Amino acid sequence: MKKFLSLVTLFSVILVLAACGNDSASEGESSDGEGAEITVAASPAPHAEILEKAAEILEEEDITVNVEIVNDYTTPNRLLADEEVDANFFQHTPYLDGEIESHGYDLTSIGNVHIEPMAVFTNDYDSLEDIPDGSTILVSNNPAEEGRFLSFFVNAGLVEIEEGVEIQDATFDDITENPHDFNFDNNTAPELLVNMYENNEAPAVIINANFAIDAGLNPVEDSIAVEDGESPYANLVAVRSGDEERPELQRLIEVLQSDEIKQYIDEEYSGNIIPSE
Repeated sequence: MKKFLSLVTLFSVILVLAACGNDSASEGESSDGEGAEITVAASPAPHAEILEKAAEILEEEDITVNVEIVNDYTTPNRLLADEEVDANFFQHTPYLDGEIESHGYDLTSIGNVHIEPMAVFTNDYDSLEDIPDGSTILVSNNPAEEGRFLSFFVNAGLVEIEEGVEIQDATFDDITENPHDFNFDNNTAPELLVNMYENNEAPAVIINANFAIDAGLNPVEDSIAVEDGESPYANLVAVRSGDEERPELQRLIEVLQSDEIKQYIDEEYSGNIIPSE
């Protein structure tokens, strides 16, 4: 009987030690993200391409990054809020703030990665000043970027906005002087603007760099005006609030902000995409 109890006791000790060992291993994995797998929703170019490069680096650390390509601006935040992905990479702070306000998403940024300089494209004119009076300027239906669209014309002295309004906060309602009677048409989804430009449906079209690049356009060389590196619209990685400290997500943003990825962006996109500082 005593021998039987001793065996039971010994077996119980072994189970406890094994359980403790498993807990320690689990905690070790979670402390640095090693062995984790994450899914990130992203625009095709350049976001998904940059993520694939980062995934190669993280694979060496036993962190798997799955990239889910989404070619619109409304789906990625819904996927993230619904816990269908772990993060997304496609938007800047003003857009994220607008989505949170409109939909009540509990999302947050864990860091900026790059700037995609928006550009003005036209088939017929050599500069903003050459665009005829009364022309329609096609822009996307993204309300968070109205000030961004206007900045081209404000900086060129062609339009004036309400004094005291920061350009990134401006809307078309803030226009106070429009002597050339430009009509800013914001009824088009951003992913459709390239086709409208190629079909010459307006004198000028303002296009996001990711859609331009995806269509084979060079924002620096093919446009008549392009943003510089001081743009406040840096693209970020968003996660659900509360997930900011997840080790694998922290490693993802660290790699995306690393010198290796900055060098990749510089070499791959030749100035059309600018690494964030």
